[in-house]
Amino acid sequence: MVSNTIQFIYNNKIYSIKNPDPNKTVLDYIRNDLKKNGTKEGCAEGGCGACTVVLGELKNSKLIYKSINSCISFLPSINGKHLILVENLMSKKNQLHPIQEAMVKFHGSQCGFCTPGFIMSLFAMYKNFKKFNDEIIEETLSGNLCRCTGYRPIIDAAKSLNNKKDNDHFKKDQIKIIKLLKKINNNEIEITYKDKKYYSPRSTNSLKKIIKKNPNAHFLSGGTDLSLEVTKLRGEIKNIISLNSVKELNFVKKNKNFIEVGAGVSLYDFQNIIKSYYLDFYNILKRYGSVQIRNVGTISGNIATASPIGDTLPLLLSLDAVVKIQTKSGLKTIPLNKFFISYRKTKLKKGDFVYSVKIPISKKNYFRAYKISKRFDDDISTVCASFNFLIENNKIVEAKIAYGGMSEIPKRATSIEKKLNNSVFSEELFLNAQNLIKDDFSPIGDMRASKNYRLEIARNLLMKFFYEIKTKRNIRIN
Repeated sequence: MVSNTIQFIYNNKIYSIKNPDPNKTVLDYIRNDLKKNGTKEGCAEGGCGACTVVLGELKNSKLIYKSINSCISFLPSINGKHLILVENLMSKKNQLHPIQEAMVKFHGSQCGFCTPGFIMSLFAMYKNFKKFNDEIIEETLSGNLCRCTGYRPIIDAAKSLNNKKDNDHFKKDQIKIIKLLKKINNNEIEITYKDKKYYSPRSTNSLKKIIKKNPNAHFLSGGTDLSLEVTKLRGEIKNIISLNSVKELNFVKKNKNFIEVGAGVSLYDFQNIIKSYYLDFYNILKRYGSVQIRNVGTISGNIATASPIGDTLPLLLSLDAVVKIQTKSGLKTIPLNKFFISYRKTKLKKGDFVYSVKIPISKKNYFRAYKISKRFDDDISTVCASFNFLIENNKIVEAKIAYGGMSEIPKRATSIEKKLNNSVFSEELFLNAQNLIKDDFSPIGDMRASKNYRLEIARNLLMKFFYEIKTKRNIRIN
C-alpha cells in the first residue's frame, strides 16, 4: 500500500498530515503549525543544538529515544515516530520533569535561548541510559552550544540525574505509546506537494521502480547535508527519494575478514559496532558532528556526499574499503580510492546509490586516525588523517595513508606510501617521507586554515603516528 499521508504521535495522539511540503523542516512545523516556540533556530545547519527535539521509535518492540536537529530534518522524516518537544516534558499536573528540576536547581540556564535544546538532549540521555558517567554526559551535550553558563552548571545538573529514578509520565504512558506506534500505518509514502515529490519506499524492489520513474531525484540517506540546500542556500529540492525506511538497507554483516554496513545504518549505531575493531575510528566518530547528527546521518550518505572534509572518508580509504553501488543493472563493487573523481563528484551515475560499504578487518595492522579542528567537539575538520600499517620484523610491509581537507577530494598519500613501503621502520625514514607531502597534496587556504598550516599539520600527523607506534612496539631509535 502507498499513502500520501504521514502519521506520527504527538501528545499521546496520532497526528496525520496529507501531502506535506517535503521541504518543510520539522522545526518550521513545530513553530508555525503546532505553535510551540520552545524549540529554537540558532544556526539552521545542525551545529548549535538549539533546535533539538526527541523522536521515540520502536526497535524490536521496545521504545528508544533519539535526539535530532529539527532545523535540518524534513517533516516527512518523522513518519511513524513519537515527536517529543520541550513543552511535553511537564506532567499533566504541571510538575517539572526531573531534567527541568535539575537545570533549575543547578542554575543551568541564563539567557535561556539554548536551554530547551540542552534539556531535550539530556532527556534522550535520561531515557536511554541507566547511569550517566562523564563520557556519556560529554557526548550527550557535545552538540549543544551555550554562550552564557560555561557548561559546568549544566554538567552538574546532568550528574545529579543519577539519583533520579526513571518514573516520569513517559514511562507511565509507555504501553500506550507503543500501541499507538503499532497502530500507525506502515505504508510506503508518496507525497505530492505542488511541484515537489517525496518518496519513502520500504523495499529495494519498490525503490528501484521509483528510481526508474524519477532518475533525477535526490537520494536522502540521513539528509544532514542535503537539507542545507533548503535551510542555508534557500533553494528547493523538487524530488526526494528517502532510503531511510528501506529495510534491506539497514543491515550489518560481519565475518573474520570484513564488516559490511548497509546504507540505512546510522553513524551512531555504526560507531558502537566499529569500536571493537578500530578504536580510533570510534573516537573520530564520537567527534563527528554531534549525537543529534549521528542519530540521523549515515556512513553511506557521508560517502555519497563526497565532501573533502568528510570525517569517515580518509579512515575508510586507509582501510582499503570498497563500496557497493546499486545501479540499473545490479550491484557493482568499486574500491573507495577510485570512487571520488573531483570536488563532490563520484562514480555514481543518475539513478545509482550507495548500497553498502565493506571494511576489511586487519587485526595485525597498526591503525591510527587523527582529526584537527578549531573546536574539539561538533566541528568540521581542518585536516583529518588516517594511517594503516602492516609492520613485520621492524619492516613496513605495507603503508596506507589518507588525508581529508588536503585536496578537492579525500585521497591517499601515494608518494609517501611508496617511500615507506618495504623499508625499515625508522625515524629517519619518516622524517624524509614527510617532505613528500607536497608531492601528494596542494591544499587551499580558507577560513579554517592556510595552505601552509594544513601542510605542516599533515607532516606533523605523520610523525605523530610514527612516535606512537614506536612507543607501542617499544622500538629503540638509534
